[in-house]
Amino acid sequence: MKELSPFELKDQLIKLADEAFKGEVLNAGRGNPNFLATLPRRVFNLIGKFAIEESEVSYSYLHNHIGGFPKKEGIYTRFLIFLRKEQCSAEANGILTYLSYIEDQIGLNIDDVLMEFVEAYLGSHYPTPPRMLVNTEIIVKKYLTKEMCQNKLDSDFDVFATEGGTAAMFYIFNSLATNKLIKPKDKIAIVTPIFTPYLEIPKLSEYDLDIIELQLDPKSDWQLPTSELEKLKDPSIKLLCLVNPSNPPSTKLSTETLLKLKKLVDEDRPDLMIITDDVYGTFSDNFVSCFGVIPKNTLLVYSFSKYFGATGWRLGTISISHDSIFDELLKTADDEVNNRYTIITPTPKTLSFIDRIVADSRAVGLNHTAGISTPQQLQMALFALNSLVDLNSYYKNSCKALIRNRCKLLYSSLGAHFEDNENVVSYYTLINVADIALELFDEKFAQWFKDNNKINDFLFALAKETGVVLLPGKGFGDTHPTLRVSLANLKEYQYEAIGKKTKQILKEFHTQYENSK
Repeated sequence: MKELSPFELKDQLIKLADEAFKGEVLNAGRGNPNFLATLPRRVFNLIGKFAIEESEVSYSYLHNHIGGFPKKEGIYTRFLIFLRKEQCSAEANGILTYLSYIEDQIGLNIDDVLMEFVEAYLGSHYPTPPRMLVNTEIIVKKYLTKEMCQNKLDSDFDVFATEGGTAAMFYIFNSLATNKLIKPKDKIAIVTPIFTPYLEIPKLSEYDLDIIELQLDPKSDWQLPTSELEKLKDPSIKLLCLVNPSNPPSTKLSTETLLKLKKLVDEDRPDLMIITDDVYGTFSDNFVSCFGVIPKNTLLVYSFSKYFGATGWRLGTISISHDSIFDELLKTADDEVNNRYTIITPTPKTLSFIDRIVADSRAVGLNHTAGISTPQQLQMALFALNSLVDLNSYYKNSCKALIRNRCKLLYSSLGAHFEDNENVVSYYTLINVADIALELFDEKFAQWFKDNNKINDFLFALAKETGVVLLPGKGFGDTHPTLRVSLANLKEYQYEAIGKKTKQILKEFHTQYENSK
């Protein structure tokens, strides 16, 4: 059982809970949100309706539902005529708002953008360029600069659209190894607790990396202590991986912590590569990514899955600065590394790391057909625009209020104190069972729970006796007896029930403790 990942363990817990509580399982073990952005989806369908009408003009004489390629000339004028039939619908107003923003705030040609959107919906061309559609990349860069960097970023960067954050993770590790930026037995630092695959992938035989864990401190608001940061001064550590805000503590790195990291990189480790996975950044207050503070050294992974309720769309991005340490390190790459890319460029030495990631994602030879589908890229652009035009953050504030209210209700029904502050995000929460045992009972019981490593027994009892499924914090690299609760996928009253049922099982363990004396 100890060898299972927390997600595989979750499947066993669900099976156990389902056997006892048919159809009444409260599964807070996965972070798939039960809320989503509707307007950009409405706009997607509206563009699709227009795109199909435009396509059907080409071969209308055949009367057989055969379409052709739309014509760019006058497309915006025809679109405005098309919108007259929509009678001020939410989606019609939405797309007009999006296009107005694009023209006024980004300065793109509306005919160019609309043509790209129409062709993207139809999916009638290979993604060109393979890395990302031209105007879509500009829009997404604007979004990432706003949401990840508070509109403050000193350097320009490129974006590669990927099949979600998970594909991004694979592509990055694959290209790091392929380009010998990491080699077997190299040391990499990982900030823990963290999304489990970041601990599992480096151990695979094709990477065989030595992991140095940097532990976040729950007693210091889940920040990275100076003593842990100091480990990065070791020049043999090639790479730092972090999820920010963290998963599962769900706390963003403070400005102070980020500045300490920047100081260390500037003064001691200018060669350090950093991967920051910031999928939950949009749920925090005034979020600033490591990418916004140390852009040269940082590769940014982002996914649209959680914020827009789009896990099924598979929409992720990889962003790398034009002046990156990854490209700088590649200047010393040997011929074996560079010759891999001679089939796509006569000057492989000048090929940037992000374009190598694109090529490697399709085994180089299929580079010309790389990239996610154009309909996916269209929906990504519309999600980004939905955020960009929301100047008063109505959508963001609603999402934040939703998960934070659930968190408060969970701890209230548990009868425990919840420490809230500006860095807490509350997409997940880690319930430290020993701390709750101390708060509700006494120190001896809390120590007994820790000394006897009761956390897995607690999880199975919770599933079997109450139908509640949670995950062990240990599976994410936490060293404390914690339970991870997703605050994104159930209704408010269900979190109240989880709190009460967790308290119920804790009382049973207290009885067990009393009987063991």
